[in-house]
Amino acid sequence: MSRWRGLLVPVMALLLTGCVTSPPRNPDNLCSIFREQDDWYEAASDANERWGTPIQVMMAIMHQESRFVADAQPPRTWYLGFIPGPRPSSAYGYAQAQTPAWDDYLKEAGSWGADRDDFADAVDFIGWFTWKTHQVNGVSKWHADKQYLNYHEGWGGYRRGTYKSKPWLVKVAAKVKRRASDYGAQLRSCQSSLEGGFFNWF
Repeated sequence: MSRWRGLLVPVMALLLTGCVTSPPRNPDNLCSIFREQDDWYEAASDANERWGTPIQVMMAIMHQESRFVADAQPPRTWYLGFIPGPRPSSAYGYAQAQTPAWDDYLKEAGSWGADRDDFADAVDFIGWFTWKTHQVNGVSKWHADKQYLNYHEGWGGYRRGTYKSKPWLVKVAAKVKRRASDYGAQLRSCQSSLEGGFFNWF
């Protein structure tokens, strides 16, 4: 029996690893992303319909947060080079959602059972967060840079202007804005084919 148990553990680990979706091969092109991950466009569209945030804004934020790695986490602290310490935050998954914010999302959006390492749930979380940013701080859902500053600093931090003392963060927000613009242009070139327009594939 112990021999079978020894074989079962690595087999189960392999199966669980196989369930994690690999990051897109070309994360800089939104059309390539959606064509490679064929259920992601529908999930992003559903989040857009539910919360009103443009697909390109949600995807630009996700790119910045995790590069589309399902189980992304902040690097762990190490002591003496080999003793593992704590991670700097509870951020996890595609959206790098921290546990308190994720719990608020589950409660307010009625999304019980959602997982941070599930793309559809993560993009819906970003949609909810950006919608809430618009409600709380009046930031347009189309303003990717200001939305990202809220996403990074929190609604209270954004109101207090904490990002103003972080020039590196302002640069990152500008990068998210540029990526959202690029993604938007790319999406306009392929959206009809993603939605099933037969002749647009040729």
